[in-house]
Amino acid sequence: MPKVAYSESEREQIKKALIDTGLKLFSTQGIQRTTVEQIYQNVGISRTFFYSFFPAKEDLVIQAFYQQQPQMLAYAKSLMEDPKLSWRASAAQFLRQICYGGQEGFTIMSVEEQQALFKCLSDEKRQEFQRKRLTFFTELIQILGIHTEESNIKLLGNLVFSAAILHKAIPDTLPFLFAEASDEMIDFQIETILEYMETLYEQSKNKESK
Repeated sequence: MPKVAYSESEREQIKKALIDTGLKLFSTQGIQRTTVEQIYQNVGISRTFFYSFFPAKEDLVIQAFYQQQPQMLAYAKSLMEDPKLSWRASAAQFLRQICYGGQEGFTIMSVEEQQALFKCLSDEKRQEFQRKRLTFFTELIQILGIHTEESNIKLLGNLVFSAAILHKAIPDTLPFLFAEASDEMIDFQIETILEYMETLYEQSKNKESK
């Protein structure tokens, strides 16, 4: 017999399981290829019960990205605290993880996924999503030892995530770029971003020493 009522604690556990499952599926097969049915069946609940947590798939997507942010911050912090790594090596490893993926399995939205999500969100939710992304990236940059103005933070955010999105877009979304040169192109972009980040990092160190 199915359970009729759940405690608040049980509901929170189920909600977290839905978000965790969503993130795992998003990272392995993409947001667009992941269905609501796959998510709730993996967690072992019904479609109706799923929608008592999230009115639409897009609401779960947003919550999944919010949950991923502290995981990304913790990963960056672990790299910066690793005594075996220099500042540049730590920052480079983090950028490559974002652009290429790996064992951390961070999810980056493709161009199509961003467009689809944007169309489904209200103006209020779009603004909230952007505010939280700025807060997240500000915290990330500070973990990397960079203290700079908001315009530089937004520029770095655009540079880092556009490189990751571009790598993900080749060859399906951008079929006329040379796919065989995509890794070399992203490596070039990462090195360029690192040069800019290192300049800001040195400026931050100089300000702190005064």
